[in-house]
Order: sequence, then structure tokens, then C-alpha cells
Amino acid sequence: MIILMLRFAFRAETTQAERAAVLTAMRRTANLDSVSFSAVGQDLGDSADGYTHAYCAGVRDLVALRRYLYDPVHLDGDLQILPHLARLSALQSSDDMDPALKEKIVAMHREKVAAHPEWGRLLDTIPR
Repeated sequence: MIILMLRFAFRAETTQAERAAVLTAMRRTANLDSVSFSAVGQDLGDSADGYTHAYCAGVRDLVALRRYLYDPVHLDGDLQILPHLARLSALQSSDDMDPALKEKIVAMHREKVAAHPEWGRLLDTIPR
């Protein structure tokens, strides 16, 4: 299982309606067939870190991760979500002890940035 965790905060100018739309888009992504389990909601970490919300999705393996990353619902959702984020922290973990797993995931991320440069540009606008 590969666990994807995001902690984030909205930009100050993001309205309540926009926040609700972003969370709805995240929940659509979190409910893809490639996702085994998910949660979207408030961040319960230290508020001094500056994060207010969290997203968690578990995918079975690298095959499921690839389907998840390239699913049109995910791609479209990110275009709606990313412009509203002021802060973002991404964490991954896994019970798969393959020592090369991290590099395989990083390579998959780089492939997605190359295939979808607008996605990469939007990510780069969010402070981490």
C-alpha cells in the first residue's frame, strides 16, 4: 500500500464557496477506483505549522498509483484545486519495503510533470 498525504492551507482570498468546491474536487479524486481508502478534511496537526486541511489517499501499488495520477478526474481536479492553495506539504509512506520504491514514485512524478507541464507550473506556485 502506498499512502499519499497532503497538508494544505487555502489562499486568504479564497472564498468559502471556492473552498467548498476545492474540497468537493478533492473528494472526487479520493473516490477514484484506484484509491483503496481516503480522507479529506481538517488538519489535526500543530496549527503553528500553518496547515488547516488534509488529504489522504491509499493506493494498492505502483500500477494503481499510475492510474490515480493520470485519471482525468484527478488531472481536471488539480487544475481546480491548486490555484487556491497557499501552502502545501506532501508526504508518502508505504508498507512495501522495496528500497527503490521512493525513486520509482519520484520518477512517476517527473513523468507526469513532463506530460502535463501546466500541472507542474501550478505546483511550483505553492510554497512548501
